[in-house]
This record gives sequence, structure tokens and C-alpha cells, in this order.
Amino acid sequence: MYRRMMTLLGCLLTGIIAAGQQQYSPMRNIEVRIGPWQKRQALIYTPEENVPGKKYPLLVCFHGRSIAGKDLSKIFREGVTRQLKEGKKIEAVNKKDGQLYKFIVVAPLAESWSMAPQDVSNMLDDVIKNYPVDTTRMYLTGYSAGGWSVESAKTHERELSNRIAGCITMSAARIDPPYLKRYKLAADADIHTWYFAGNKDDYFLNNAKEAIDSIGKYKPRLNKLTVYQGAHCCWHSFYDPRYRENGMNIYEWLLQYQSYNAIKRKK
Repeated sequence: MYRRMMTLLGCLLTGIIAAGQQQYSPMRNIEVRIGPWQKRQALIYTPEENVPGKKYPLLVCFHGRSIAGKDLSKIFREGVTRQLKEGKKIEAVNKKDGQLYKFIVVAPLAESWSMAPQDVSNMLDDVIKNYPVDTTRMYLTGYSAGGWSVESAKTHERELSNRIAGCITMSAARIDPPYLKRYKLAADADIHTWYFAGNKDDYFLNNAKEAIDSIGKYKPRLNKLTVYQGAHCCWHSFYDPRYRENGMNIYEWLLQYQSYNAIKRKK
């Protein structure tokens, strides 16, 4: 009787876990370590193929303020995660080498606002430890408060800047004044960034222009700006792989760039 009860209990738990994972399909819920004693909930997507030894580019996605909290399912409301939930493929052909690249996508859930920059390096270490990440192709993207996370991360400290290969920043909230003074870190690391902001939202458009000017005084031509018709909205259109400017979507655009500091470390 005891054995039968334990078997039934095991089957029940397995069913509960499977149902929970199905809720987040095609992603799955994990925890990422952000410090020695701290973890955060996250969603992850990994390519379905199983190729031993193959490494994949990593795209880290930061959410807006309204998503913060403890409900992981909210992450699907916007961004790359929404594209995945709608069945779109987050993969692209690199125009430089003609190869198809499939992304590992990680979307951490912050308890408030969005991901703090001081937590990003530890999170990257944890993801690299557990998944086959190409460390020369680690990219960040975020919208609104998540855009603040992107801009703060790439100006937080030199070691973190050197790990980032490229960014997509959409309608970013203004970063803190000390970080505004550290854009030389992003310039020295050759972090290319494609900014998006609406023409009817001066606050967020000015934030993008301020970031571009702050990097440009050290190294021009690292940045690209798309000013769209609208206000604090419309990001779903630009995260869609079908959206293109000058023949490239955001995923193809990112793949042009690698972190050469990471390449040097690998050698």
C-alpha cells in the first residue's frame, strides 16, 4: 500500500511539474543566481537541436516595470518572449558569414522595476555554467525599465562592458547620473547599440539621444537610432523578426558583432 501511494504521489508531482512547464512553452522556468545566496526566477529558451559541443549566441531580455513581481507568465506580454510565445523563431542568418544562428533566450524576472546592473555578471556566469553559450556573442535587450537595465549594465563596470557584444534598447528610462558619465566603458568595449524611441515621447527619445551623444564623443558610429511614429509603445513591431531596416531585423543586426575582449580571453 505504501509503495503504491508513493508511486501515485510521484506521478502526481511529475504531472504538476509538466503542467507548469507547459504553461511557459516554448520556454521553461528556471532560477538564475545573482549572488552567493540570491536567485531570481527566469524563463529560458534553448534551441531544440542537440549538437554536442555547439555553442549558441545568448540574448538576455529585460522587461518593463509593469512586469516586475513574482508572476513569470507576465514576461510574455512584450518583447522577445512574446515573439516566442506566438511561435516565431528567434534565429537569423549572419550576413557576415552566411551561417544560421539560433539564440538561447533568457528573460529574468525582477521583483521590482527591472534587472539591477550589479546582478548581470553573476547571472551571465550562472547561465554560461549551465548552458552552451558562445561567450563572444552575448547580447542584451530591453524596453522601458528594461532599457534602463541594458544601458546601466553596459556602463556598470569595465569587466561587464567587455562581455557584451551588442544591444537593442527600446524606449529606455533614464539611467542614473553616475552611469551617464561612464559611457566610455561602452565605447572602449565597442558595444554597438540599436536604439528605438517614439517621436511623440520626448522623454524617452531624449534619453536615447543622450546615450548616443555620450558614446559618440568617445567613438562615433557605434549606434543606430530608429524614431518611430508613436509614444511609449509599439515595441512588439520591432521585436518581430519580420521587421527590417536596411535589409536586417534586430537579430541579424546583432549577429554582425562579437565581443573581441571575450575572444581574446578565450585565446
